[in-house]
Amino acid sequence: MKFMSTRLIARDVKMVVSFYELVLQVKATWLAPVFAEIATPVATVAVGSVETVALFKAGSAEPGANRTAILEFLVDNVEQEYERLKDKVDIVHEPRMLPWGNMAAQFRDPEGTLVSLFTPVTEEARKRFQIR
Repeated sequence: MKFMSTRLIARDVKMVVSFYELVLQVKATWLAPVFAEIATPVATVAVGSVETVALFKAGSAEPGANRTAILEFLVDNVEQEYERLKDKVDIVHEPRMLPWGNMAAQFRDPEGTLVSLFTPVTEEARKRFQIR
């Protein structure tokens, strides 16, 4: 099995896709007017409109209702990324050191999903991510 993507259901697909294009600095691929993917080297952030939910089971997903997941992205320098984004996104917290060795900043996408950018800084954390 290979993890491929996380799909977000959005009320405003274009706004959410634009947000992730800004954060990830990657252009989305629109596979349909109601569905786009932003591919990273490891996995993909997919964004579908509310209309796509009916393709699976009506009512099975609800935009803006997520309060349990955090999308996490490893970056070379979290402080630099924070400076680039701080005036353009809804900040949850500035870069801070976490107990497991990562420096992380968090913010929310336009529909409330929590997004974390992090840089492993301790020796143990860098080893976990095979960073020298």
